[in-house]
Amino acid sequence: MTTNHVVAPGQESVWDYPRPPRLEDFPGRIRIVFGGETIVDTTRAKRVLETSHPPTIYVPPDAIAPGTLELVGGRSWCEWKGQARYMDVVVGDRRARKAAWTYPSPTQRFAALQDFVAFYPAAMEACFVNDEQARPQPGGFYGGWITSNLMGPFKGAPGTMGW
Repeated sequence: MTTNHVVAPGQESVWDYPRPPRLEDFPGRIRIVFGGETIVDTTRAKRVLETSHPPTIYVPPDAIAPGTLELVGGRSWCEWKGQARYMDVVVGDRRARKAAWTYPSPTQRFAALQDFVAFYPAAMEACFVNDEQARPQPGGFYGGWITSNLMGPFKGAPGTMGW
């Protein structure tokens, strides 16, 4: 699929992102709120960029509030990153099931992601990129974060699985 969008300064088209995906450091601030608490606040995040997807944000484990994550059953396989493990996000009596994931032993190309954690923005109260609240990538499978500087269309909406 191609788009005929002109990208303005400061904007990114997800159709310019690479395949296979690229891992890069994110120079801004990432915050995640769940259960009325800020559970992540970091300037050391990484993002994965892949054609047709908004960035997936990964945060270092020491940036996550202690006791917030509980490892649960279930795994999935990414052809690029390897085997993912899932976690529930828990704050007080609030629980978001399988709302976060990690790659304990990622492929060599994504070795810098080891033990970093990604969160599904749709399962959190709010996810912020710098001071902008991100919207979740459409659909329930992918975990991308959409901000106002991103141009789509984005994979994940009905009818896009074949892209």
